[in-house]
Amino acid sequence: MADFKDVANELRDLADVPAVEVITTTAVHLMSAAAVQCGLGEDGAKGDLDEARKLITALAGLISASAGEIGDHHARPLRDGLRSLQLAFREASAIPDAPGAGPGEKFTGPVN
Repeated sequence: MADFKDVANELRDLADVPAVEVITTTAVHLMSAAAVQCGLGEDGAKGDLDEARKLITALAGLISASAGEIGDHHARPLRDGLRSLQLAFREASAIPDAPGAGPGEKFTGPVN
């Protein structure tokens, strides 16, 4: 069981992590989870597109909201990954969304 000193040390360590690192790490976790739910995991198992939609939308919101803060150097690869996931979702979906209605497209605009 962790005691108060352990928790205080962990919080202090977290305070030393730059915001850009927290944001990009969170985005990578969302991307990985969305990829698995789109069926892009190592085992190729079919995922859950409803779950993928939620994850991709959250990712799009995070990237859109933080792009100005983290700079183009960090935002560009995240946007590229997001676009790839949006396209993978569209490909995996049996019933395509209308342009602009796909996951995250309210933040990114239509993805073709």
